[in-house]
Amino acid sequence: MTRLFFLHLPILLLWTLFKLVEGTDSSYHDQVVRDFLKEDQGSGHTNNWAVLVCSSRYWFNYRHMANTLGMYRTVKRLGIPDSNIILMLADDVSCNARNRFPASVYSNGRRNLDLYGENIEVDYRGYEVTVENFLRLLTGRVEPSVPRSKRLLTDEKSNVFVYMTGHGGAEFLKFQDNEEISAFDIADAFEQMWQKKRYHEIFFMIDTCQANTMYSKFYSPNILATGSSELGESSYSYENDADIGVAVIDRYTHLVLSYLENINKTSRSTMQQLFDAYDFNRMRSHAGVRTDLFKRDPSKVLLTEFFGGIAQADIVAAEDVIDAQRPRKGGK
Repeated sequence: MTRLFFLHLPILLLWTLFKLVEGTDSSYHDQVVRDFLKEDQGSGHTNNWAVLVCSSRYWFNYRHMANTLGMYRTVKRLGIPDSNIILMLADDVSCNARNRFPASVYSNGRRNLDLYGENIEVDYRGYEVTVENFLRLLTGRVEPSVPRSKRLLTDEKSNVFVYMTGHGGAEFLKFQDNEEISAFDIADAFEQMWQKKRYHEIFFMIDTCQANTMYSKFYSPNILATGSSELGESSYSYENDADIGVAVIDRYTHLVLSYLENINKTSRSTMQQLFDAYDFNRMRSHAGVRTDLFKRDPSKVLLTEFFGGIAQADIVAAEDVIDAQRPRKGGK
């Protein structure tokens, strides 16, 4: 008998809730729904975007392209569609004459997962990956001829994940090995985005030498930032492939991707749990996190709020639905 009671307990609770709201007006019902949805609303954003940048050229920088493609695969798996991903690859090692595995990119010596594959959409490639194009992309100051697929069409409800990898130093990152973007450049671009209501929250991640200096100049609100190494530290490669002949992934990005591989679209894992997983013994550098510009506690921010997608749902009052279903005069 006791067992039967507990089996029906959820039904009894739902019936009780129904009786509580029964007989009240529709506005109360609407508020109940809003309050229920609000509990799991998180940041309050309605859409997700990802900007993934490999700024390095040349075959020996194979790992930087693998870093970026690994992140690309992860955000797609977690629900961000290609239409909301801007992928920038400064080189195409998959088609390099030295690649023993043409049209493929791997991030481990077992080569059990081709990161390039058949369903990749590169938005900026080769000499299109420049400091100017990156800054124009962020700020929305693109030429009229630039197609929609190469535009960051965000708004004030967008959560934006920005990932960058390449060779860098104190407060700079190289592009194409012939120009640099500074920490000041990115900070000012983010401020323009904020002023123009082009984001709700930003999560900035960078894997390069002295990476943490790249977010030291940020001053705009609602930005959470992390990097692979402190001032004066290098960011190290993780694994070499004897057949490919070069390193195929960096330690920091490998750790992050390994962690994300264990979550899915419904995961409750938080940003703080990812940060707690940072391990000097595995990375050989001190990864950093900056939270002072971010108004929320990272322990309450889900990873999927930046690495995943979100389906937008609009709440409509019951009387509006009824009104919309009524026939109009002179109509059919």
